[in-house]
Amino acid sequence: RDLVRQNACGAETSVPADNTYTTAMLLRRALVLATVFIAVVTSLDGQTVASTIVVLVRHAEKATSPENDPGLTEGGRARADALAEALRDARVDAVITSHYERTRKTAEPIAAARHLTPVLIRAGTDTSAHVREVAAAVRSQAAGGLVLVVGHTNTIPPIIAALGGPQLPDICDGEYGRLFTLVLPPGGTPRLIQSTYGAPDPAEPCGRTMIR
Repeated sequence: RDLVRQNACGAETSVPADNTYTTAMLLRRALVLATVFIAVVTSLDGQTVASTIVVLVRHAEKATSPENDPGLTEGGRARADALAEALRDARVDAVITSHYERTRKTAEPIAAARHLTPVLIRAGTDTSAHVREVAAAVRSQAAGGLVLVVGHTNTIPPIIAALGGPQLPDICDGEYGRLFTLVLPPGGTPRLIQSTYGAPDPAEPCGRTMIR
């Protein structure tokens, strides 16, 4: 028998009752959508105003070749599709990636679904300059929109900080499923919400026992 589940936007979706993985994926998508939906509107001086929402993810699982600019593995392509599915109803207005194949391919499904041409910002040896350019590109978008940023382990945390969010450590090499939603209210304090999407990361993605 099929289960009928309702997503964050009220749409019903049927899934096989014994398909635990599919059910978990639907619940993850509902969580992502709920996170974005809750973040979209905030209160400022008693008035309801639209916040700019920035969704940031690391690129999906990368292949091992070509060495200078690898694309995605099969699992990475599945994660890119999962990102598009998770944000399907979130009305993404702009997509920003680095020039590397792995970030472009991660963003490709959602960009195609939204008929968007991603903004490509080269990521060279000067990480700080890249971070500043990405932050400037985010701020150049229309206020009240939703911007997706696809970056790297060492660029996503500083981009969050450059946009007024908290200082975070670099993402571990084994972590691909983290999703950061940064709320930028007009004249207010940025707020960061963390969630996950797609297939779960390994239990110890940093290669060590984590401190709980």
